[in-house]
Amino acid sequence: MSLAEIVQRGWDAVGTGDFDKLVADYVDDMIFVMPGQSDILEGRDAFRSALDGLGDILPPGFEITNLRLIEQGNEVVSILEWKSEKISASQLSVLFKFNGEKIIEERWFIDTEQWRTAF
Repeated sequence: MSLAEIVQRGWDAVGTGDFDKLVADYVDDMIFVMPGQSDILEGRDAFRSALDGLGDILPPGFEITNLRLIEQGNEVVSILEWKSEKISASQLSVLFKFNGEKIIEERWFIDTEQWRTAF
């Protein structure tokens, strides 16, 4: 299985709300860097707990309208086109770093000013 396929499987798990399936592809000591780059979750258990509040983290009406995956070496970049109740169209990217077939880091890159206005 390619690394891009592992990331796609994760996005599919997010879409169905199967967060246990999602976190199975992460190492125990993974890190998750949230929008703004100043908030970091350390460890798969902390990441899994945060997913239970996903509805509070995403803007109201958040919807992914297109997803592209770019794989090179031990990294995959997801480019998401999205919209919400207050934002008609935007993009963000997510970097996934791997060790073998397990994700060791997930880092979101987003226009934080626009993100705040989406709430």
